Amino acid sequence: MKNKGVTLYFMRHGETYYNRFGKMQGWSDMPLTKEGRLDAIRSGLGSKDIAFDAVYTSDLRRTVETAQLFLRDNEQSRDLTVNMMPEFREVFFGGLEGLNVEDIWPELYKNIQDEITSVNGRDIQAELNGLKEMDPEHLAENFMEFWLRVEKGLLKVINRHRETDQNILIVSHGMTIRNILHELVPEFELSEPILNASLSIVEYRDGHYHLQTLNQTHHFALRKEAEERDFDLLPMQIFE
Repeated sequence: MKNKGVTLYFMRHGETYYNRFGKMQGWSDMPLTKEGRLDAIRSGLGSKDIAFDAVYTSDLRRTVETAQLFLRDNEQSRDLTVNMMPEFREVFFGGLEGLNVEDIWPELYKNIQDEITSVNGRDIQAELNGLKEMDPEHLAENFMEFWLRVEKGLLKVINRHRETDQNILIVSHGMTIRNILHELVPEFELSEPILNASLSIVEYRDGHYHLQTLNQTHHFALRKEAEERDFDLLPMQIFE
């Protein structure tokens, strides 16, 4: 007999204006663009047959709005309360927030090139530690500051839903999701970014995490289906 577990659906928010303009976006609270809203709806239309039992987001508007748009066509889940958790925020970039991505990342990799040992040229810990050093205010989160925050939120969700066989939606941010997957799934390797409104599905069972789907967008409905759709706001609360 198969033991009960829980399935986590990690979703990145839709495109924001800072995404479109190539700006560093951590705790900066940018709204979704029109395309970002449409992609959230398209992702939701393609997932509307999945019965979600709970939904968690960061407390930044781009994830909350994405969750609302994603679930609006899901008759089984559209009345769920959105549980906002600061633990699931994006990495905080401190004094680098709002600066041009194309100015920051090349400089970062020049600074940390001797610390990178992975085959795909990405080293999460070196990246975040390097960004903190680049921040003139040194307010940006280093890897340990970031991960202790995120892990605390993840454990809250796991402890609440473990061994329930429930489907849990967690709408968060690109680097946050990538780093969660990197820490939880031993075989995880990803050199490209987590895509806007994509789904990455992880099953937790018997104390182990199993990656089922990574960076999935093939389920998106056609853009035409998502256009000019109205939606009702879902109730929200801070989950503690």
